[in-house]
Amino acid sequence: MEKKVAIVTGASRGIGRSIAYLLAKKGIKVIANYNQSEEKARELKEELEKENINIDIIKADVSKREEAKRLVQFAINSYEKIDILINNAGIAEYKLFTEETDEDWNRVINNNLYSAFVMCQEVSKNMIQNKNGCIINISSIWGMVGASLEVIYSVSKAGIDGLTKALAKELGPSNIRVNSIAPGTIDTDMNKGLTKQELKILEEVTPLGKIGKPEDIAKCVNWLVEDEFTTGQVISLNGGWVIT
Repeated sequence: MEKKVAIVTGASRGIGRSIAYLLAKKGIKVIANYNQSEEKARELKEELEKENINIDIIKADVSKREEAKRLVQFAINSYEKIDILINNAGIAEYKLFTEETDEDWNRVINNNLYSAFVMCQEVSKNMIQNKNGCIINISSIWGMVGASLEVIYSVSKAGIDGLTKALAKELGPSNIRVNSIAPGTIDTDMNKGLTKQELKILEEVTPLGKIGKPEDIAKCVNWLVEDEFTTGQVISLNGGWVIT
């Protein structure tokens, strides 16, 4: 059986790393994208090589059209197809709304939302041609309910969910499934700035009484990859913290 091919953006750390690792372990050919964390990306590649699993690691700033196109073209030139796209690349922003600048807006929107738009657009051309594909966008619970001091971040993630729903309708006739995963608080570098007290409070207000792990998101990604009838959904993994 021919291996499926997946691009995972922002794959060197945290959620992206866990997704790339699990998909590779499941026998999928993974192209792990990174932008700045080359050392971490190489560590992931070397860890999998110890288990006789080979992945490609490719540097690209996917918030820039030409670099995103280069990443996609590498996949097509190397494997002639792209079956799976995981849009995980993104950055956080924590600032009073009245202090946000145009530069802050452009940086966060470009890294979080525009990158997903560009990657979906470039990859979907190949998927439409092949009449098959699975796109999974990693958004955030804040895209669903909003977050104080994270207005631009919340906007960017809400935009991803909107992109997901619209694309699911447009690409469905080409047998392409598009879904979004909206994590709650996950133990990643993005949340390293939280104090122990803040983390404890988050645990206490979460019905399951714990913070999520990157592996929790990776397992959901794996399910969506294998499933054949789910599309246009925003799935929030948040321990019951927000139930809509």
